[in-house]
Amino acid sequence: MNREYLSVILVDDDEGNRILFKNIFKELKIGVKVQSFGNGANLMEYLNSKEAQIPEILFMNYHISQKNSLECISEIKIDFRFDNMVTAIYSENLSENEVEDVFVNGANIFIKKKDDYNAMKKVLSDVITINWQYYTSGLNRDNFIMKVL
Repeated sequence: MNREYLSVILVDDDEGNRILFKNIFKELKIGVKVQSFGNGANLMEYLNSKEAQIPEILFMNYHISQKNSLECISEIKIDFRFDNMVTAIYSENLSENEVEDVFVNGANIFIKKKDDYNAMKKVLSDVITINWQYYTSGLNRDNFIMKVL
């Protein structure tokens, strides 16, 4: 990878969550360029457009409107253009069955959203760092999955 940053898309209905994630990304040692969307329909409209710049990582709240996260993941996983994009789903509370559905539908990462800023910063830092290592070392992302509780 020749760039000095990771490209990230963030999808969340809650503007407060989007601001929180963006503030955390600004504080990380690895540069992160963020583009955000407020719902799944807008995300998919963008990704399916000719102008779309495919990110290295997509962070998506499990509970989003207009097109839910599982529908988005299913569409993403059948399109070869997104083969190198890592998909991370986050939520405050999901059952084990819902977490399993996240992975079965094709997400690479599940993150249990933390209430504490520093705990959330550590989680996002770990996810970004691991993804950076995958991109810079050429590791195979086809079988990459991660669960952060």
